Amino acid sequence: MEPLFVVVLGLTLAVASAAHDSCTCATNRWAVCAQEGPGNCTCRLPASDHPVDCSTLTSKCFLMKAEMIPPKEKRLWRPPHGVSDSDGIYNPDCEDSGAFKARQCNQSSSCWCVNTAGVRRTERGGRSLSCSELVRTRWIYIELTHKRTPSAFGVPDVAKALTQLFESRYKLHPKYIAAIKYDPPLIQIRLDQSKKPRWDVDIADVAYYFEKDVNNDSVFQSNSKLAVSVNGDALAIEKLWIYYVDEKPPEFCMRQLAAGIGAVVTVVLLTAGIGIAVLLILRWLRTRTYKKFECKEMKEIKAPSLE
Repeated sequence: MEPLFVVVLGLTLAVASAAHDSCTCATNRWAVCAQEGPGNCTCRLPASDHPVDCSTLTSKCFLMKAEMIPPKEKRLWRPPHGVSDSDGIYNPDCEDSGAFKARQCNQSSSCWCVNTAGVRRTERGGRSLSCSELVRTRWIYIELTHKRTPSAFGVPDVAKALTQLFESRYKLHPKYIAAIKYDPPLIQIRLDQSKKPRWDVDIADVAYYFEKDVNNDSVFQSNSKLAVSVNGDALAIEKLWIYYVDEKPPEFCMRQLAAGIGAVVTVVLLTAGIGIAVLLILRWLRTRTYKKFECKEMKEIKAPSLE
């Protein structure tokens, strides 16, 4: 009986160990997962009660909040005040749904309004700043360059490879990929999502996952390096730029535009004023020289003859 008991115990431990290992979140390596019974694996964000749906992408707001929590690994952690780009990652306020709250503030009582991608769209203000609505980011423009290759890629092949990448890896429906243009080595991608059904991923989350992949800081559990293949040849991405376009223009743009126009008008007026002043001075000098010359001639004509 004892050998049989040992065998059963070993099989039980092996099954439990396998179940524990399978309790992970494929789409979020920062999620903390726990086995709460047979076939019941629950994953949540660190220091949060929000459950994570590991069958799809995690919202960008939740991801940014998770990134601000010190990891348990033995490595240096950069605190929030150490972030060099104040408009990059910050510790956001999120709704229970994972959406950004329209107004974001930091520890210094500086507040600003953001769009659905969490990008600042107003000037910074105090705690009294009011953000009436969370403006939707409808378009996202992605520009990237790849390393030069001996053989050029075909435009349809690049478009097909990137469409498959966004669909398979980021769960984005192809209907939201409005356009892909390729002018070696520049690739331009336009994502268009005026409305987001509950069952579809948000293009802002897709862009964030893609950016993390390109920067070799993947959010996926495998943390594998992004590999894009075009007809069997690797498409090695070098640089990446992402631009967000909202349904309504950013409110600080008009102020900057007005300041820019004011500066241009000031320069034009100063230039015109200086030009007019120079012309008046030149005219005065010419008039003065002409009068002197005229007076000299008059004196020569009026002078009496000595004969």
